[in-house]
Amino acid sequence: MSRIVQWSITVALAGFLFGFDTAVISGADQPIQTLWGLSDLQHGLLIMSMALWGTVIGAIGGNWPTDRLGRRATLLLIGMLYLVSAIGSALATDPYWFSLFRLLGGIGVGISSVAAPTYISEIAPAKHRGTLVALYQFNVVFGILMAFISNYVVGGLFETNAWRWMLGIEIVPALLYTLLISRVPRSPRWLILHRGDTQGAREVLLRLDPAADVDAQIAEIQAAEDSEERAHAGFFSGRYRLPILLAFLIAFFNQLSGINFIIYYAPRVLEAAELGANTALLSTAGIGLVNLVFTMLGMALIDRLGRRTLLYIGSAGYLVSLVLISRAFFSGELGGLDVPLLLGLFIAAHAMSQGAIIWVFISEVFPNHVRARGQSFGSSVHWVCAALIALLMPWVLGTFSGGPVFAFFAVMMALQLVFVMFLMPETKGVSLEELQKRLVREPQGKREASSAAAQRA
Repeated sequence: MSRIVQWSITVALAGFLFGFDTAVISGADQPIQTLWGLSDLQHGLLIMSMALWGTVIGAIGGNWPTDRLGRRATLLLIGMLYLVSAIGSALATDPYWFSLFRLLGGIGVGISSVAAPTYISEIAPAKHRGTLVALYQFNVVFGILMAFISNYVVGGLFETNAWRWMLGIEIVPALLYTLLISRVPRSPRWLILHRGDTQGAREVLLRLDPAADVDAQIAEIQAAEDSEERAHAGFFSGRYRLPILLAFLIAFFNQLSGINFIIYYAPRVLEAAELGANTALLSTAGIGLVNLVFTMLGMALIDRLGRRTLLYIGSAGYLVSLVLISRAFFSGELGGLDVPLLLGLFIAAHAMSQGAIIWVFISEVFPNHVRARGQSFGSSVHWVCAALIALLMPWVLGTFSGGPVFAFFAVMMALQLVFVMFLMPETKGVSLEELQKRLVREPQGKREASSAAAQRA
């Protein structure tokens, strides 16, 4: 196994902890509410949603440690946050301590969605960057599935306090990840960018690929950085307008597809579709398995077909499934297998397109100088939208039937198709520095100088 693949897999394990930590709470849901006698509002705020709000905090502030402390140091910090969260949650004596430790775990999730894709994109060769960064999303999905399996196994082993063991077992992967990440080197681009350490960067680049023209790579990275330093542009300046817009839209449409609505509220949707006893199986193991298989398919295709092609395919799958599910609710044709199968098509379309692409695409479109800031911005949009959906959907489901809800998501996916057709660039196989030239707006003075030189020629 090459060092690039080995280090990418190690870093992507942050995604496994992300998925495991997010899903493992499902096994502790009802036992905790009963144990501490919480109202529905208290339970939702202190137990079920606290990690999600921690994720928002971690995503918003994740660029600071990623840039200041470094990619590797931040990844180590993430491991420690997961470890403390798992221990504290398992041993918590009241809902307030429990919510604090879940908040810490959520912060780890948010920061990991910034640091891990950033690191992998900076060590990966352009031709394999999509697959390697998508390892993070694969591990998220795999972590979710393993949390469901772990909860089932642990629940059968312990008659009392099973929920504490369900949450505490995360200590094992968190400790393993922390030990492994300590063996990963610092990002060569970060060493050049923030430490001026070209010798350290050269050593890492040679370990990544002994046959590479390392001097040429370093010169390209330095030239791109020199261009950024001459620009003296703030993050929200016109210079980064296109990358910011691209990151916002990819994250916005990811959540406005309805994916977290389906994952969070699948039992309610299937109950409304008159599925009855099949609900639990389909909403956990079924959705988890389809998600995993098609995430693997997306990983296999992302560097072959490209990001835009996968989003074209995914948008078509979204539209077909969402429109037909909406039609089933409007017409009252419920109770059969149509809605579950269409939900499976929806999950498949998401997993092989948006699910596989989002973290890859955001990590690619920003220059080295502001990549962590851009990853933080895109991740924040994603998690704020997820939190708002989790917050608003109970009211929406109590006010509207499934017909208009799924029709709304279908309209959003039609707009995503317009975004892909007219605005989204293809980033497959292009170096990060070359993408910077294509997507970042030149300073006014430089544009005028270039125009004058062209006229003289």
